[in-house]
Amino acid sequence: MSAVVDLTCELIRRRSVTPEDEGCQALLGERLAAAGFHVQHLRFGEVDNVWATHGSGGPTLMFLGHTDVVPTGPVEQWASDPFDPSLRDGRLYGRGAADMKGSVAAMVVALEQFVAAHPDHRGRVGLLLTSDEEGPANLDGVRRVAEHFRQSGERIDWCVVGEPSSRERLGDLIRVGRRGSLSGTLVVRGVQGHVAYPEKALNPIHAFAPALAELTAERWDEGNQDFPPTSFQVSNIHAGTGANNVIPGTLTALVNFRYSTASRAETLRERTEAILGKHGLDWHIDWSLSGEPFLTPPGGAVRDAVIAVCRELCGIEPEQSTGGGTSDGRFIAPLGVEVVELGPVNATIHKVDECVSVADLETLPTLYRAICDRLLG
Repeated sequence: MSAVVDLTCELIRRRSVTPEDEGCQALLGERLAAAGFHVQHLRFGEVDNVWATHGSGGPTLMFLGHTDVVPTGPVEQWASDPFDPSLRDGRLYGRGAADMKGSVAAMVVALEQFVAAHPDHRGRVGLLLTSDEEGPANLDGVRRVAEHFRQSGERIDWCVVGEPSSRERLGDLIRVGRRGSLSGTLVVRGVQGHVAYPEKALNPIHAFAPALAELTAERWDEGNQDFPPTSFQVSNIHAGTGANNVIPGTLTALVNFRYSTASRAETLRERTEAILGKHGLDWHIDWSLSGEPFLTPPGGAVRDAVIAVCRELCGIEPEQSTGGGTSDGRFIAPLGVEVVELGPVNATIHKVDECVSVADLETLPTLYRAICDRLLG
């Protein structure tokens, strides 16, 4: 097997379910140290992060990835053990094969090759890894590292994130930005009572229904040339005691905005609260901002480099998208960094029998190395 497949297999064998790292970063740090990188292990709370750099001065090109994976789900539904990598029909199977231990391995191999060929390259090249990308909070991963960078004066110019961006073929889609994510936990209070005596109770479900209809019908913005219109979704509503003859006393709803640069989180909060207020509800909402939207504009050096590499090495004109969910790029972009995402096909991520094409996996180091060559070689 090739070096990148061997390394991916070694990473898959480590059961690094968020926030555990299970030695992935130590293994990769040792390899990069042997290649001449300066390696810093940054542990915050229960989360392992590693920042490895080579060179000095500027500009700085960062590769960004994560060593944690999501839970496997029912193991008996997998065709093979999810933590025992299996090669079948030209694909490598295992949890994290596509998201994103394959990309991490490819980045390490590419960096080893680049500094061997260009020991005196201009600027710096680096790799930042975290074990808290897949978790719900992301408090002590790249978010915390970005704060550390800001305080220490660490300067990053360009960032390539190895998230599985491709749709059907390697390089057919790159992410040049992401929408922001604003979540809320809404509690609507009523008065519990017997369903036979509704005049003695206040049903929070009935009270909330008109406000919900207005929230879902609201046109929050029109989007812009880079982003679709902002989306409002309710992911869960819970009320009731479990008995069919009791009017519940409270309702809890989980809501989320995926919003574009045409809106601001503060404005979305204010407009939501104004709608709730005008319906006369007894309510309270706790907001959580997961990340602001970001965009690397056309003409940016890293965006142009990634596009050129996809054209030349994949033979394809990549779609330049801001769709999908969020990534750790949302924490790096506010540092003034140009961020682009390029990785393997995402068809099986988080699924049973997650896998990556071996041919794509073996091509990835070439793509990442070519980006280094263009920007720092």
